[in-house]
Amino acid sequence: MQETLQFPDLLRLIDERSTAFRAAIAAAPSLDAQVPTCPEWTLADLVQHLGAGRRAWAATIAAGPDATAKAEPRSDAVAPREREALLAWLAASTQELLDALREAGPDRGCWGWWGKSQSPLTCAGAARRQLHEIAVHTYDAQLTAGDPQAVPDEVALDGVEEFLLTVCTTTEPWPHEPALVAYHATEGRSWHYWADADGARLARLSPSGTTAATGSGEEPDAVDASMEGPASAMVLALYGRIPLDSLKLDDGRGVFDQLVEWDPER
Repeated sequence: MQETLQFPDLLRLIDERSTAFRAAIAAAPSLDAQVPTCPEWTLADLVQHLGAGRRAWAATIAAGPDATAKAEPRSDAVAPREREALLAWLAASTQELLDALREAGPDRGCWGWWGKSQSPLTCAGAARRQLHEIAVHTYDAQLTAGDPQAVPDEVALDGVEEFLLTVCTTTEPWPHEPALVAYHATEGRSWHYWADADGARLARLSPSGTTAATGSGEEPDAVDASMEGPASAMVLALYGRIPLDSLKLDDGRGVFDQLVEWDPER
C-alpha cells in the first residue's frame, strides 16, 4: 500500500467517501434521527454541515493564497429536505470542491486554520483535511443509519497521520512535563509524537523503527505512552467517535488525557 497519498489519490478518495456518505443518507430511515456521535445534530444537520462546508471550502480554495479567512456561506448553501434533491445537492457540493482543487493544483497556497502545525498551507494540505473530515462524517452518517463501517485502510492510515500533524502539532508550548508518545497501527505504520516547551511535533517511523532526532536529547525508544490498534479504530478514537479504551494503551493514560484536554491556540 502506498505510504503517502498523492494529490490525485486525495481527490479520488474525497469522491469515494462522499459517495459513501450519500449512500448512508439515502438508506437512513429519517433525516430527523439524532447522530449518536454528534448528539447536538440530527442527520439533516449533519448533511447541512457537510454540504455547505464543502461549498465554503471550494470558495476558499478558489480565492487563492491571499485569502485571510474561510469563505462565508453562499445563498445556495442550504440543503433541501426532499431526499432526491438533497442527494443531488450533496453531489454538487462535492463536485464544487473537487473542481476547485483540480483548478488550483496541489502546490498553490491556501488559507487554513492550522498555520502553527506541520501541515502545509497548500491546496494539497486542504484536500487532505477535507478527505478526513468527510471520512469521519461518513462514519457518523453510517452509524446513524444503523450500518457503521470501518474506515477503509487507505483512508484510515493517512487519517491517523493527518490528524496528528494538523490537529496535534503546534509551535505553542506544551504545558506539562515533556512527553514522547508512540502510535502503532497494526497495518504496519508507526509514528512518534513529542510535546515539550518548544511545542509538539510528529515523525513517521521507518520500517526499522528509527526516526529523526527529537531535538530534546531523548532516545527514540524512551516512550511515555503508546497507542496500538487498527488504523480505523485509531482514527475514530482520535476524533472522539469511539473511546480511547477501544485501543491498546500501554502506560501513560494520563498523557492521553492531557492531550485530549489541550487546546493550543491555532
